[in-house]
Amino acid sequence: MPISRNASLDAIVIGSGLNGLSAAITLARAGRSVRVYEAEATIGGSARSLSLTRPGFTHDWGATVHALALASPFFKMLPLEKYGVHWVHAPLPFAHPLDDGSAAVVSRSIAETVESFCSRDARAYRSLIAPLVAQADDLMEALLAPIGCNHPLLMARFGIRAIQPLQRFVQRVFTSEAARALFAGAAAHSMLSLHQVATTGYALGLVISAHAYGWPVARGGTQQFTNALVAHLQSLGGEVIANTKINSLRELPDSRAVLCDVTPNELLRLSGDDMPRRYVRRVGAFRQGAGVFKMDWALNAPVPWRAAACMNAGTIHVGGSLTCIAQSENEVTEGRHPAQPFVLAVQASVYDATRAPNGQHTFWAYCHVPNGSMVNMQERMEQQIERFAPGFRDCVIASSVLTPQALERGNANLRGGDISGGAGDLRQIVARPVFARDPYATAMDGVYLCSSSTPPGVGVHGMCGFHAAQSALAKTLR
Repeated sequence: MPISRNASLDAIVIGSGLNGLSAAITLARAGRSVRVYEAEATIGGSARSLSLTRPGFTHDWGATVHALALASPFFKMLPLEKYGVHWVHAPLPFAHPLDDGSAAVVSRSIAETVESFCSRDARAYRSLIAPLVAQADDLMEALLAPIGCNHPLLMARFGIRAIQPLQRFVQRVFTSEAARALFAGAAAHSMLSLHQVATTGYALGLVISAHAYGWPVARGGTQQFTNALVAHLQSLGGEVIANTKINSLRELPDSRAVLCDVTPNELLRLSGDDMPRRYVRRVGAFRQGAGVFKMDWALNAPVPWRAAACMNAGTIHVGGSLTCIAQSENEVTEGRHPAQPFVLAVQASVYDATRAPNGQHTFWAYCHVPNGSMVNMQERMEQQIERFAPGFRDCVIASSVLTPQALERGNANLRGGDISGGAGDLRQIVARPVFARDPYATAMDGVYLCSSSTPPGVGVHGMCGFHAAQSALAKTLR
């Protein structure tokens, strides 16, 4: 086994995703020696930028918009600007086009957001969102912590709404299609049926973050964010070794602790027969989430949205009404491929000109599909975009397709195209990956899990890595 209390190296981190790098930085800040191994030639896991279409166009392999980055208590501690991270905000965090040519939008200002709502919905929106935005720092600290009792009264007020199924909640609270669709688009980030409990929580968290912090991108691509984390880690004495795939924990050099930024099934593969059978059975019950079919385009002009407000938004939720989005997400949950999929799109080059040659643009989008899907969704996705942006296809210079299989080949954590590290339903929010007082510690002494398969789950916040490192510091690296 690689674990040795007398090893000269304190910790090894497997995987250089944002959680792996966050774990490594947390350990290095505590004065521990740490080395990170990455299987791919480029550091970052899904937080990489590549030229996927044509030279001169910068596309992000995974997330482009970082809706929780500025809300993250961990990232707030780091001198990211010192290492070249420049956050860029669109005038509007997100927009939601509708079939009548209008769009619901979320502005940083609550007052501006409700301008297009009827008076009843405007009052309901302010009553629901404003008190939570006023306490956003405390709320995000609680939401991004392991399941516990941080700010219990605030969490109780949030939770009584968050626990509800989104479709039922918005039909009761709002009367207009615009307000209902706006929340449906935000809730669809969960990759769950909108009939499922706790889907309202996803929508509320993202809407609150949009008002309180914005949904920024890193100028020049997400790789700039990753590079800054690596530079900071190296300044603290940490090492990062790329292009080195770890196939077994036994092949690692001696260290006092190992932190794995991997999915539970990959953890079991790495540990082999060394992991106790009872833990293997428990982790084996952890379920993957839906997959995504991702596309990137190089464009000769901005996307010609029918609703002018969409031109000012960084993220566009393409799916139409609450009913349409709910149907699409239900079909994916049932293992089917929607004829009109919900499409989550980002037009970063509209407000970050460094991503494309002068006068040209990048465009990024994915739709949800059953895990491991083999169906080509390009035509359906482009039809959906054309539905709200007639003439979109005329702007396309080149495109790139990343199927669920291609995503998994490029990052083993994206099993079957699952970008969430496992289904994010209520059961797996509470038991992620197992129900335990310390979900980061495994049944192997000194081995920890630090991926988005642990609390608080998916999102660009680094908190899974931070909390796992704190557990290792308390238990193994004292």
